[in-house]
Amino acid sequence: MNERRAARERALELLYEAEVKDVAAAEIVAALPVTPDEYTCALVAGVDEHRGEIDALVAAYAKGWTLERMPAVDRALLRLGTFELLHQPDVPVGAVISEAVELASQFSTDDSSRFVNGVLAAIARRDD
Repeated sequence: MNERRAARERALELLYEAEVKDVAAAEIVAALPVTPDEYTCALVAGVDEHRGEIDALVAAYAKGWTLERMPAVDRALLRLGTFELLHQPDVPVGAVISEAVELASQFSTDDSSRFVNGVLAAIARRDD
């Protein structure tokens, strides 16, 4: 597994844990005995920092779904992918979407990979 893939997977775990515990992901990271790698920390901090903007976009492009109705893993993946699309210009759009879809198929429901792909692709195509 490449380093960025591992960082995204770890960030997903931390974001999911934060949501389940209803705390900021930064609190989860701060409580860890070993600090995650730099990219994982950047992803988690970025999602925390831009959560309002990210959630608004996800809600706008997830046609027929509210954030609350989505599986928690999908929500975390969409937040993670949206953060990368908006704030990590050095990461190719295709890589962001592909990695999110892979993680969805590995960790979420049977339909999640298509859902995550559709929402992130729509966010990537949007006109500001």
